[in-house]
Amino acid sequence: MVLSIFKKKFEELLKKIVIPLSSIGASPNLITIIGLLFAILSAWLYANWKGNKEYLIYGSILILISGFLDAIDGVLARTMGKVTRFGGFLDSVIDRYSDVFILSGIVMGALCQLEVGLAALIGSLMVSYSRSRAEMEGVNLSGIGLFERAERIIFLAIISLIAYRWLDALNYGIIILAILTHITLIQRIIYYKKKVEEI
Repeated sequence: MVLSIFKKKFEELLKKIVIPLSSIGASPNLITIIGLLFAILSAWLYANWKGNKEYLIYGSILILISGFLDAIDGVLARTMGKVTRFGGFLDSVIDRYSDVFILSGIVMGALCQLEVGLAALIGSLMVSYSRSRAEMEGVNLSGIGLFERAERIIFLAIISLIAYRWLDALNYGIIILAILTHITLIQRIIYYKKKVEEI
């Protein structure tokens, strides 16, 4: 919701970045896949940190890179005139995989309680699913709710950096993430109900 306010300005900035990529014919789908690879590597660092707190810093950086690539693949597709239904579908599927890998890595690394990690994972997936399901009914949920994917990525990166100095920050951060994703889901349900009742 917060980042959506600046979405247009942010996309204008991204267009300047993707122009060189479009000039060499880089594929938006390839950018999407590369973003997933960064998410997987980030998950590996969380799962295998074993007292090496530097891994948390590297993991947070990789999360941001993965999120950045997720942001530019759509802009690149529009810039190149290569927006396709398959590309949108692939991007959505890869986003879900990235979320699962990253949160699973944090859980596997015992950086948060299992129940908390699962609650955050379920919340994240349901927020994304609610948007997809609503769009099938003609209701756009983009920008609705406190914790969309961009906010979640930035939040995870921030709490990972804090955890370098205070390890419990990740557990408490995931608790906050779990709560806010479910609040976001409730906000979307309320918004969807209001919209369909207007039709």
